[in-house]
Amino acid sequence: MKCDICGKAQQYGHNVSHSKRRTNHRWVANIQTARVACGDKSVRLSLCTRCMRTQQKLNASV
Repeated sequence: MKCDICGKAQQYGHNVSHSKRRTNHRWVANIQTARVACGDKSVRLSLCTRCMRTQQKLNASV
């Protein structure tokens, strides 16, 4: 999945052990489905938790 706001998605790379042996590793972004108020109606989006936190902060300050 991919964040609808910032575009954050999973990344691929290697775990590297002390002996420099490389094994495949996948870092998965924490993507949640959430309802976001857009004008007078709410829209369901796939958001990363960082964007959800930012949205909460913006809504609390207004």
